[in-house]
Amino acid sequence: MTLGELLQYLEDHTDYDILDGTPAETVARSKDGSHKNAYAAEVVTSALAKLGIDSADDVIERVPFVNALAPVRLKYMADDAPVEGFRLVEKVIATTDAAFNEEVLAQKGK
Repeated sequence: MTLGELLQYLEDHTDYDILDGTPAETVARSKDGSHKNAYAAEVVTSALAKLGIDSADDVIERVPFVNALAPVRLKYMADDAPVEGFRLVEKVIATTDAAFNEEVLAQKGK
């Protein structure tokens, strides 16, 4: 699965504004700070940095992607952090798991 495919899945399966335009535009806007949802942008930029990727076309794997979100997750687990950030990160992690589960089942023809 590419980062762009995952971002589209997250947009389609959560109540959050993950995308800001196309997946490629979302990556660009996350990088330059103009994404309409700062929490989603932080998820994207954390993934880019930790995975060493820079494009929506880059292939990602489940475990490294979720692990890349650990610093953001810990940030929003703090007592003084905005609960909205924590909710978004938790939903992204759970929905990412569902996306990869669907991909595996599709590959197995089920």
